[in-house]
Amino acid sequence: MKHSRKTVIAVQLISVVLLAAIDQLIKYAVLEHLKPIGSVKVIDGFLAWTYAENTGAAFSIFTGNTQFLSVFTAVALLGGISYLVFSKNHHIVYDICVPLLIAGGLGNFIDRIALGFVVDYIQVLFIDFPVFNFADCLVTCSAIALIFYLIYDLIADMKHQKAAKAESKDENHG
Repeated sequence: MKHSRKTVIAVQLISVVLLAAIDQLIKYAVLEHLKPIGSVKVIDGFLAWTYAENTGAAFSIFTGNTQFLSVFTAVALLGGISYLVFSKNHHIVYDICVPLLIAGGLGNFIDRIALGFVVDYIQVLFIDFPVFNFADCLVTCSAIALIFYLIYDLIADMKHQKAAKAESKDENHG
């Protein structure tokens, strides 16, 4: 069943709002319940909920640059929303991943504007890795999926071009 582009956009934008709201609800719970105690082991040696304030971007890069990151994120959010609303002929990978990117960016943007830092709380214990949050998961997973799709699409396009050249040579020599 083919849905109208307007319906798809509406579902995407509602998804963005819902995912960003889920992110904010989790962070509210973290501020209320985890911040006072600092950390709780969930699975010994594997996972903990650990309260952290991140003034940087993903994985604490650009630490202390909250204003720059806020402006950069606002521009990226506007670009992503514009892409959803005005771009035509989306592949389903874009239709799924771009709203996830936007939702994650929006969740952390709200933190930066409201708090001056991003609330992080997921800590993996089996490797040395920065504490992160649900919004980071949305951004990271969707970005990785987009990268894999773009690589796949590029390879498929190169194969198609190669096949078209070979077919053209055959027609010219035959």
